[in-house]
Amino acid sequence: MITGIAHIGIRVHDLARSVAFYEVLGFTKTAGPIGPEPVAILDHPSGVEINLVLNAPSATAPNILMDVPEKHPGITHIALLVPDLDAARATIEAAGITLSGGPIQFMPTARGFFIRDPDRNVIELHQRTRP
Repeated sequence: MITGIAHIGIRVHDLARSVAFYEVLGFTKTAGPIGPEPVAILDHPSGVEINLVLNAPSATAPNILMDVPEKHPGITHIALLVPDLDAARATIEAAGITLSGGPIQFMPTARGFFIRDPDRNVIELHQRTRP
């Protein structure tokens, strides 16, 4: 029935600063803002599509799923595959983006680190290796 993920929706406050952040990860804005919310569409050469939903009212509000002591149900992060975690980290740090967690060796064949976008949404960059 399901053949893949169509897109990932991420609520943001400021389109320009969010597009600049996601461009560091290799995304390109291809449409929008469109629709009643409105939404901007970002595409990646890997086939991943992110929809930036432009309706976060505050530029500095905490991320309710990640920044408060109480644990609320909901999606906590997205994990994007990278072929070389060390190279990804160098790119991220060269752009002035700080790691918010890791690097972590999850299992012998998987490791990753976490960053936050300008609206404090959590993104994991994740590398899988062969055993």
